[in-house]
Amino acid sequence: MSGTPAEVVACDTWFSLTPIADEIMERHPGYRVEIIGGHLLVTPVPDAPHARVLSDIMVLLFGGELHPGETLAAQKIAIWLPTGPEDYAVPDLVVVNDDIEDHYVQNNTYDPACFRLVLEVTSGNWKDDLGTKAGAYALAGVPVYVVVDRAHQRIHLLTEPSEGRYARHRIHSPGETVTLPDSIGAKVTLDVAAIIEAGRPRR
Repeated sequence: MSGTPAEVVACDTWFSLTPIADEIMERHPGYRVEIIGGHLLVTPVPDAPHARVLSDIMVLLFGGELHPGETLAAQKIAIWLPTGPEDYAVPDLVVVNDDIEDHYVQNNTYDPACFRLVLEVTSGNWKDDLGTKAGAYALAGVPVYVVVDRAHQRIHLLTEPSEGRYARHRIHSPGETVTLPDSIGAKVTLDVAAIIEAGRPRR
């Protein structure tokens, strides 16, 4: 997401953050609101290069022959997180089982067991993507987590979640390629230089 880093709101005593999240989304259309570990993360509307990265990766996923009726690649599907009673995240892009609608949890979120891959494209919020979200996605058991780190011009591939962390975390720089695990349901290789260039502002 572009603009200022995600705003984090926390409190000492528990109360429901969901009404606050709903109000923010109503007052600021296009903003992404997430609750992770009892913290409210609010991220501004994405810029065009951010969208270009997602479009390019979607094309690669479809070209990798995701199997219709078995898997679905989509943007903005919310994943329920086990880090708190109201916790959820809204990844930039996901690959999920096609029957995801049968696994609704609450508040427009879905069971993390349906998620084969989550992907985030950074802007000012790169610390959240590589820290807070990495731990939450690992705790939820998401098998493949990809971060397109535009700030540092590299792609992170995190796999093998265990006890709230990913056992494997490989960092790829321009000049390298990233082959995603076959478990996502498609054969996809990312050219790091091409993806990073797609996310570079043109003005």
